[in-house]
Amino acid sequence: MRKLGVESIQNIAIGAALMGAGGGGNPFIGKLMAINAVRKFGPVTLLGPDELADDTVVSSPSSIGAPAVSLEKFPNGREFKLSLDKLQEVLKKKISALFPVEAGGINSMIPLIAGAQLNLPVVDADAMGRAFPELQMSTLVLAGHKICPIVMSDEKGNLVVINTDDPKSAEKFARAITVQMGATAQSASDTTTGKGLREDGVTGIITLCENIGKLLSDINQYGNVNDALQALLDLTNGYRMMTAKIVDVNHVTKGGFNFGTVILEGLGNDQNHVGKLEFQNENIVFQRDDMVLATSPDLISLVDEETLMPITNEELYYGKRVFILGIPCNYKWRTPAGIKSVGPRYFNYDLDYKPVETRIKDFLSKEMEAVQ
Repeated sequence: MRKLGVESIQNIAIGAALMGAGGGGNPFIGKLMAINAVRKFGPVTLLGPDELADDTVVSSPSSIGAPAVSLEKFPNGREFKLSLDKLQEVLKKKISALFPVEAGGINSMIPLIAGAQLNLPVVDADAMGRAFPELQMSTLVLAGHKICPIVMSDEKGNLVVINTDDPKSAEKFARAITVQMGATAQSASDTTTGKGLREDGVTGIITLCENIGKLLSDINQYGNVNDALQALLDLTNGYRMMTAKIVDVNHVTKGGFNFGTVILEGLGNDQNHVGKLEFQNENIVFQRDDMVLATSPDLISLVDEETLMPITNEELYYGKRVFILGIPCNYKWRTPAGIKSVGPRYFNYDLDYKPVETRIKDFLSKEMEAVQ
């Protein structure tokens, strides 16, 4: 158990933006709201998963919808209490702790906002270990937990309750309501127990995000950007897949999602090579020339070439210089059920999933053969 103040929130927001794999919402608005909530109500208590009693009721307040829209239509702050109060009424149970549904910019902040407002602890665990675009894409669902009941709310105070046993139907209904609420909305869902979250969630994710944020907040301690980048790759077990400049961004919002394709032109040692990144809220596939180097469920994240600060997909623009990173996903996604749920074929790519480390090894072998 420890307290999270303003500095911790700032660091968590940075790390969550990296682990959000380009999606999960821009952390800026959520970070400001969390900082304001902590200053008004006091620090948030962070609990280790092992500190929860087995029967403790825990739930997840989160944002749903197109991340780009949330930059213009952000929460007023009342939605979280409204949703959680209604969820307790539906469950006929008291919610005693909160957790983030994913490690993504805004959705890592919302439990901290609600925790400060309602004086509830937040658990150091989530249901993805990264961000994903659909509600059923969680390790809790993989283990058989229910998403519903879901309580959705908007900035006008409207509340909608969804209750279905089918995770895909829950996503379909919630997405349709989100579109009617203006392409972004707030929700409370994925209620489980302390035991369920501990066994079937991704534990330690908030601490990991905070440690990433600490590293990136002070890259000068490493002497140069390359050393700092290596420290980041060591911390995340990641790989630098390309150094590049963004030369084209095609981006559209439809059906409550952001879709896009980014074309990148190699820089430095990667000169004369072309990268292609495709996303649906989160980055799904990265290809360098004719080789795919990473696909979902592994993380594909972009960071600024000079500061190493994570770049979410709504921040992409022509001329931006970036490192493209590949980071292994949590092992729970590398099961047949996990790959079926969030692998490239789910997103309609004619690709089989291979771990990013395997793809990088194949790429390096090909590079060695070309040199010889």
